[in-house]
Amino acid sequence: MTATDTHRAIDAVWRIESARLIAGLARIVRDVGLAEELAQDALVIALRQWPDTGVPDNPGAWLMATAKHRAIDLFRRNKLAQRKHAELGREIEILQETGAPDLDAAIDDDIGDDLLRLMFTACHPVLATEARVALTLRLLGGLTTEEIARAFLVPEPTVAQRIVRAKRSLSDAGVPFEIPQGAELAVRLSSVLEVIYLVFNEGYSATAGSDWMRPQLCEEALRLGRILAELAPREPEVHGVVALMEIQASRFGARTGPAGEPVLLLDQNRARWDRLLIRRGLAAIERAEALGGMPGPYLLQAMIAACHACAPTAERTEWPRIAALYEALALIAPSPVVELNRAVALAMAFGPALGLAIVDALTGEPSLESYHLLPSVRGDLLRKLGRLGEARAEFERAASLTRNARERDLLLERAAACAQGADANEDRTIGES
Repeated sequence: MTATDTHRAIDAVWRIESARLIAGLARIVRDVGLAEELAQDALVIALRQWPDTGVPDNPGAWLMATAKHRAIDLFRRNKLAQRKHAELGREIEILQETGAPDLDAAIDDDIGDDLLRLMFTACHPVLATEARVALTLRLLGGLTTEEIARAFLVPEPTVAQRIVRAKRSLSDAGVPFEIPQGAELAVRLSSVLEVIYLVFNEGYSATAGSDWMRPQLCEEALRLGRILAELAPREPEVHGVVALMEIQASRFGARTGPAGEPVLLLDQNRARWDRLLIRRGLAAIERAEALGGMPGPYLLQAMIAACHACAPTAERTEWPRIAALYEALALIAPSPVVELNRAVALAMAFGPALGLAIVDALTGEPSLESYHLLPSVRGDLLRKLGRLGEARAEFERAASLTRNARERDLLLERAAACAQGADANEDRTIGES
C-alpha cells in the first residue's frame, strides 16, 4: 500500500471512527473539547506511523488506546487529577494485559450510550443554535471546519470560532457528559432533533448560494437520525424526524432539472422518487405510531410528507387530510410558518380564495417580514385567481428576499410568466372592446 493509499484509508477510518472515539474519550475525561484534542492527537500519530507500519487490523481500537495514552501523559505533565490518572493507568494496563480481542470488546462496551451522551452534549441548549449545529457536525459527523464552512457558506474562521466558543461554553457551564433523565429528557431531546433537522433542511433547500440542494448535509443528518433511532428506539419523535427525512430525501432525484434548476413538488416526475427511502420512511412512521401517544410535530410533518409520497399523481394528493394534519400541527406547535403551510393545503383542497384570506392575515407578521416564501405563496394564489399583475409583484418581491440564486431565477421566471399572461389578457380585452 502506497503512502497515498494509507492516507486515504486513514481519512476513511476517521470518518467512521471519530464520533465513537470522541464519545468514548469524553466519557473518560468528562470534557468534550479535551476528548476531541486527544482524538486529533491520535490521528496525527496514525498519519505519522501507519504509512510505515500499515493500517492496524482494528484501527478504531488502535486510535482509542493511543488517545488514552495521550490522556495519561497529559494528566501526568499537568499534575492534574491524580485519581483520574490512576484510573486511566489501570484501564490501559488491563487492556494491554488482556490482548486485542478483549481490547476490542472494551472499546465497543457502552459505545451506544457514549454516542448518545455526545449527541446530548453537543446539542445542549446552553449553546446557540449555530454553535450546536457546527459542534455536532464536527464531533459526530467528523467534518472538518473547512467542510462545515463550505456547506453553510460562511467564512472558515467564523465556524472555527463557533466551535471553540461552544466547547468553552460547555466547560464553563459544567455541562455533564450524561444522558438526561426525567422531565429534562424531553427538552434536551427536542434540541437534538432540532439540530439534526436543521442540518437536513439546509441541505434540502439551501438558504444561500448557487446550489438548490447540498446532499452532503442531508446525508449526514440522515446518518445521525438513524443512529439516534437505534440508540433511543422508544422515542416516537426520533422515528418521526427520521421518517420525515427519509421521505423528503426520496425526492432528491426529481428536485432538479437537467441544468440544475429547481423543480417544485407538484411538477416533479414521481417515477424518479426513491421508493426504498419512501418505504423506510413509512416504516419509521409505523414504529412511531406503535409506541402510542399523541403524535408530535416531527411525526405530524412526516405524515404530511407521506401523503405526498403515497399519491400516485399530484392531482390525487389527499389535500383535505394534509390540511387536517397542518391544523393538528398548529395546535401543538403554532407558528406563522405552519399557518402559511396550512393556507397552501387549504387552498389546494378548497380553492385559492380561502388560502389567500389566511395568507393576507399573515402579511403583517413581523417574523415573516423577510421570509421569501410568504410573497411566493401569495403570488401563486393570486396567479390562480387570475390577478396576474399582483402575482407578478409578489414573485418579484420573493426573488428580492431569497439568498439562493437558483430559487431567485425560478421566482423571476414565474414573475415573467405572469407579466406575459397579463399582457395577453390586456390584448384580449382591447380586441373584445
